[in-house]
Amino acid sequence: MFARRDIMKGAATLPLAAILADPLLARAAAEMTEDVKLTLDDGQSVTAAVIYPEVTPAPAVLLIHEWWGLNDQIKAVAAELAREGYVAVAVDLYQGKVASNGDEAGQYMKAVKPETATTTLEKWISWTRENEKTTDNLGTIGWCFGGGWALNASIAAPTEATIVYYGSVARDAAQLKELKGPVMGHFAENDKWINKEMVDGFIEQMKAAGQPAPEVFWYDADHAFANPSGARYDQEDAQLAWSRSLEFFNTNLKG
Repeated sequence: MFARRDIMKGAATLPLAAILADPLLARAAAEMTEDVKLTLDDGQSVTAAVIYPEVTPAPAVLLIHEWWGLNDQIKAVAAELAREGYVAVAVDLYQGKVASNGDEAGQYMKAVKPETATTTLEKWISWTRENEKTTDNLGTIGWCFGGGWALNASIAAPTEATIVYYGSVARDAAQLKELKGPVMGHFAENDKWINKEMVDGFIEQMKAAGQPAPEVFWYDADHAFANPSGARYDQEDAQLAWSRSLEFFNTNLKG
């Protein structure tokens, strides 16, 4: 642990993008998290990587991984959020599986049962809210597969803020009425799946639900532009999106 903390201390002035782009730094950051297990009502064991900031009680953020699974990258983002003063809980919806290629990722994603995923997220939100090291404010954030589930989580167990990175936002007004806090979305203009038609529909449904307009940002990039391990990574846009995300959380969770 000392060596890992020593590495991270030396990286304290680096932006998140630099840490994620360096496998050694990402691994060191990831290993600062602690695996915590919960048991669902059906007896199934579920896991999250948890990390606390230096000062508690603090607001909390629930992270939901991409289709790759709960890898070092997502855990490193959790560590960064802890450094920013949040209790970070990175939930694993793949039961420990981490994909090494697109075929595996697709199989793992398709194997996720919506009912179980929803129950898992509700359970972790309850655990986080009941944790003596957290305040009353909790947000969710997710990327791709996890972006859609970040929104689902905030509908199922209403939270104070939600951030979606290029995740599915195809929801109707009846579902969106359940939201408690504001929503921020980061989307890519060249994304052929999470496209303008879907996002425009989401904005309309939010309006129909009587919710505040989501804070939506478009980037001249492609899907997964914030993932430094992928070919579509766009460092400038990723850094801009992250700065906006931190500002959003600071306003809605620390204010």
